[in-house]
Amino acid sequence: MKSTDSHQKISFAGSLITLGIVFGDIGTSPLYVIKAIVSGASSVDEAFIMGGLSAIFWTITLQTTIKYIVITLRADNKGEGGIFSLFALIRKRAKWAYILALIGGATLLADGVITPSLTILSSVEGLQNLNPRTPVIPIAIAILTGLFLFQRFGTKVIGRFFGPMMLIWFVMLATLGLLQLSGNMHILAALSPVHAYRFLVDFPEGFALLGAVFLATTGAEAMYSDLGHCGLKNIRISWIFVKTALLLNYFGQGAWVLKNPSAAVDGWTNPFYAIMPGWFLPIGIVIATAAAIIASQALISGSYTLISEAISLNFWPRIRINYPTSIKGQLYISSINWALFILCIFVILFFQRSSNMEAAYGLSITITMLMTTALLSVYLYQKKIPIILIVLMLTVFITIETAFLLANLQKFIHGGWFTIVLGGLLFGIMYIWRSGRRIKNNFTGFVNIGEYFNLFKELHSDHSIPRYATQLVFLTKANRIQEVEMKILYSIFNKQPKRAEVYWLLHVDILDNPYVNEYKVSSLIPGLLFKLDFKLGFKVQPRINLFFRQVVDEMVSHGEIDLTSPYHSLKKYNITGDFRFVLIDRIQNFDFDFSPVDQFIMDQYFLLKRMGISDVKFYGLDSSNVVEETVPLQAETHGAGGPRTY
Repeated sequence: MKSTDSHQKISFAGSLITLGIVFGDIGTSPLYVIKAIVSGASSVDEAFIMGGLSAIFWTITLQTTIKYIVITLRADNKGEGGIFSLFALIRKRAKWAYILALIGGATLLADGVITPSLTILSSVEGLQNLNPRTPVIPIAIAILTGLFLFQRFGTKVIGRFFGPMMLIWFVMLATLGLLQLSGNMHILAALSPVHAYRFLVDFPEGFALLGAVFLATTGAEAMYSDLGHCGLKNIRISWIFVKTALLLNYFGQGAWVLKNPSAAVDGWTNPFYAIMPGWFLPIGIVIATAAAIIASQALISGSYTLISEAISLNFWPRIRINYPTSIKGQLYISSINWALFILCIFVILFFQRSSNMEAAYGLSITITMLMTTALLSVYLYQKKIPIILIVLMLTVFITIETAFLLANLQKFIHGGWFTIVLGGLLFGIMYIWRSGRRIKNNFTGFVNIGEYFNLFKELHSDHSIPRYATQLVFLTKANRIQEVEMKILYSIFNKQPKRAEVYWLLHVDILDNPYVNEYKVSSLIPGLLFKLDFKLGFKVQPRINLFFRQVVDEMVSHGEIDLTSPYHSLKKYNITGDFRFVLIDRIQNFDFDFSPVDQFIMDQYFLLKRMGISDVKFYGLDSSNVVEETVPLQAETHGAGGPRTY
């Protein structure tokens, strides 16, 4: 179901919210981009600065404006964006594309570690302009600690201030830039692409510095991920203002560098703070720190969302997800929160200065952008866009992003290794989890449940067998109404005969549409055996216990079932009968051997599964009403004697 939140409509309020949610990452890039470009130069002259500014302008124009604002944001999944939402759009006809989604998702998560560390440390370093002895690392760690501690409470209260604060931030960026440009308007000639070309050709370090230039567009992928929060039109309208403010500030910093080349290349002076009047510097540092916190909050929240989507798409082990507020889409994942916190603190302590982090920043997100480009081309092909246009788009953006990747790879030994190693670890977790589930599913056998209707009826009437439960519920993976796993039949008829008044087969189907919440009840044996299919979007929390109770209550109100206890002593008092859920897990029997590769995957899969939460907690079931059984992970068959496991 597509969101109809008011902030998705074009309005001043919607645009203000968009500033606070969407543009934090890319909006704080002036804190370090010009500094990174200039500090990497052997010498600074007008041609160099003009070339660097031109490269920034055309990078933002081609990558952010054309690729993301114009093209990619249209690839929405019922209003939702992001690399996993894009994959969900194409996965039915391009199952192989999961590998692109895993790579892109892993590197985007890795970027979510370095971004809060870099932006907050860059903003706090401004205090050294007031007092060179300011202990920026303890201050940055204190801010990060408070930020991560606050996550469990959500941002409902302070979130309303994000938009106004970012509006102040962008107005400040534009104003400071204009003040520097007032006597240096000739620098606007850098808008010509000729200067960007000369930057790459005439300067030996020009190509290597593309990695620093790329920092100006790193927030574009996060902007796509936030599409569902604000809507396409609000993002596009707000981007006009944001891009103008960013460019004015970049060009203003460039004008200052031209007037102070020696101060700019010393590696310690940040042009962003240097263009502030002395009286305004304390205020500017406070505003910059607030903007950095908001940008970090957006990346942290985005990481929760990404992990939540990965769980629904079976890319990540099941872990506990909390919803701290009533705001749609706002969630909190404790394990991810503290993992991010530890990694961010490590990054700050290891790299010490923001200038050292710049080498680690950008490499992983370049890979994410390449994966998005590849997935986008598949999406456009499935939408029957003319192939010539798809090839043109691929040629342009693959060329640009490959150039950025090669430039960023030169920073690998200087810090780029960190996000690649982290991204590789995250990719390994997702790949093993998906592959392990695929291997397990290969051993799942299904049969036509219609062949066992008589057996269900006779078991139900066989009073020589003690009643196991009044309402007995099994979770099934069978998509078809008439099918059921052999392991469920084995549990009912063989392992321990389970006589019940009513049997339920409960199936949860995760759909590509993010917010679908539908169900269908099929009466297989009237009054005795029901199949309940839930169709949930990949962004809907599967609170199966709650959903199941709601369905049952509705059926009772319509007279379709009777929940009264079958025991005579309880029935006359209208006592409700008991419910019991049975969850069946498949575990490896070591009499059966996998290939060495599959065995390694399964060993790691079961390890990851033990680190996650159980199906009982994931589905929100009442543990007092749940029985968990295990069956061997081996081939199954069935015949006249009923289902068998070998």
